[in-house]
Amino acid sequence: MTGRTPTRFLAIDLGSKRTGIAVGDSITRAAMPLKVLNIACGPLLLQAIADVVHEHTPDALVIGLPLNMDGSDGPAAREARTFAAQIQERFALPVHLQDERLTSFAADDRMARTGRTRGEKKELRDALAAAIMLEDFLRALPA
Repeated sequence: MTGRTPTRFLAIDLGSKRTGIAVGDSITRAAMPLKVLNIACGPLLLQAIADVVHEHTPDALVIGLPLNMDGSDGPAAREARTFAAQIQERFALPVHLQDERLTSFAADDRMARTGRTRGEKKELRDALAAAIMLEDFLRALPA
C-alpha cells in the first residue's frame, strides 16, 4: 500500500429520526463513529450533513442501504436510494450504497457489555452502526 493516496470516506446511516455519521479511510480501513444527527429527513438534515462534509472533507460518501433480509428493496431502501441521489447532486462527490443489514444489531452487540446507560447506548447506536457499515465497505475495497 506504499505510495497510495488515502481516500477519506464519510458514512451516513439514514434513519427516520436519527442519522448516524462515521468517518474512515482506505489506507487503515478503519472507521470511527462521529456523531448522530437527531434530525428527520428533509432540508435541515441535508444542511447538517453539508456541515459535516465541509468539516471533514471526504473524498466519497457511503450511504447505508437498508435491504430486506432477502436482499430486496423495501420502502426504506427506496428512500435511501432517493436520498443518495440528492446527496450526489448536492455534493458532487462519489456516492456508494452499502448494505446495512444487521448493523444496528451489531452495534447493540458491541455496546452490550460497555457499562453505558440505555440512554448513552441509544445516543451512540446510530453512529456506531454507520461505522460498522463503513468497515464492511472498506473491507470490500480492492487491496
